[in-house]
Amino acid sequence: MKKSLLLVAHGSRRAASNDEVRTLTDRLRADAASDFADIACAFLELADPSIPDGLAELAERGAEHITVLPYFLAAGRHVAEDIPAEVETARAAHPEVAIEIAPYLGTSDALPRLLLEMLGDSAVAAG
Repeated sequence: MKKSLLLVAHGSRRAASNDEVRTLTDRLRADAASDFADIACAFLELADPSIPDGLAELAERGAEHITVLPYFLAAGRHVAEDIPAEVETARAAHPEVAIEIAPYLGTSDALPRLLLEMLGDSAVAAG
């Protein structure tokens, strides 16, 4: 089964912020090539591609299973309502593709350790 990953971020009017997400996607692609045949990013608003366009692109490239990873820290309206609505629309448009939504970033058990590691790194850099 060809598994793909779609990293979904909010999107920003600030191009550099959107480029950070694209750079992260490139890094994921390099690090997770053995886990996913294809990795892309999409944005909820204010930037391209949109979530439907990102899912359609992965489907057109042969994805059989797509995991949507919400790159959000908290379960606000976007995580709880908007992303699931976009995914449901894509499921109807691409019934041949299994599309699942992974837990959003803020739920990760690794997040507290990552924050502490970042603090340690910045303390070393500042010291």
